[in-house]
Amino acid sequence: MSAEAALSAMRDAVALWQVGQSSAADVIYAACGLLTADVDTPTLRTLAALSIKDADYEVNELIEAAMSEIGLAWHPRDTSAAKEAALVALARRVLSGGMKPADLAFWAHSAFCHGTSDLAETLVELDDVYGTLDCMHLAVADVDAQVIAEARRITSLS
Repeated sequence: MSAEAALSAMRDAVALWQVGQSSAADVIYAACGLLTADVDTPTLRTLAALSIKDADYEVNELIEAAMSEIGLAWHPRDTSAAKEAALVALARRVLSGGMKPADLAFWAHSAFCHGTSDLAETLVELDDVYGTLDCMHLAVADVDAQVIAEARRITSLS
């Protein structure tokens, strides 16, 4: 794995960790991926060496320093910035085929209320559209295509 791909994996794992959408193991594996891609810092080594079984607390204690050392943004748990970083990570998942478009819209709607995030607003509205497909005479594939287009837009901003 290239250093760029490993950094992207770490960025996404941490973003999802900060909103409860990934596990400590995901962060640890991403840290290991960075080390194998020759991205090496003291805190990253400590993070990669954690036992997965007992890692939840330790990951939380190390994540800010590890991200700082590798030059990636870190956002405090459950803040708007953390949710928006997770939204970008989940949008990437949709584009790679690892998540259904409807699931992204649903997550965005559950994480953000209407009018609370410009980044998420279109997805929040599209989640409403999924719920009214019969009334609007739309096919799921049509709404999926709109979600995918929005996921492309969101990822292009990051």
